Amino acid sequence: MSNLCKNFTKIITQVATNRLYSSSYKSAISLDSLYPTSSLKLATPKKPPNEGQDKFTGYIPIEELDITYSRSSGPGGQNVNKVNTKVEVRFNISSASWINDDLKSKLLEKYKNKITKEGFIIFRSDVTRSQHLNLADCLEKIRSSVRSCVVVEQEPSDETAEKLRRRFERATRERLALKRTRSQVKSNRQTPLVNL
Repeated sequence: MSNLCKNFTKIITQVATNRLYSSSYKSAISLDSLYPTSSLKLATPKKPPNEGQDKFTGYIPIEELDITYSRSSGPGGQNVNKVNTKVEVRFNISSASWINDDLKSKLLEKYKNKITKEGFIIFRSDVTRSQHLNLADCLEKIRSSVRSCVVVEQEPSDETAEKLRRRFERATRERLALKRTRSQVKSNRQTPLVNL
């Protein structure tokens, strides 16, 4: 019995001094073994070097945005009632320093129905149950809306315009023919009126 007590006290002291469970143990599914070449450190991206004021780099300074969180609608169980996952991002277009004046005027013209009286444009997202993913979705919506103003839409050539016109006429003819046949089918179902 004394050997058992000695072994037990030896194991207790090893656990206490952390020799039995060393801190260098890594699971087979730890992030270091799954992604050996990544740094696994999250960092806020730095502003890219200013190549020119004309180009939108995609960088949006968070401090210039007004971000509010609220409870999301839809399914999600008790999580919906407890966690503020819906994200609403708003910014004033005229005071945004990360957009040049030309893009500001294009944004004001293109999204005039989305802009409030105070000059704010609002983007909302409640796609996921994660606050961070919804914030990323809002930022991507902002980037895509700004980039859509950068791209200049080209006028179609005469050949392309003619092809589109012919397609539209053909689709219209087919739609009207289908309506005529359906009308004929329905009128054939009616009993004929007999004059007495």
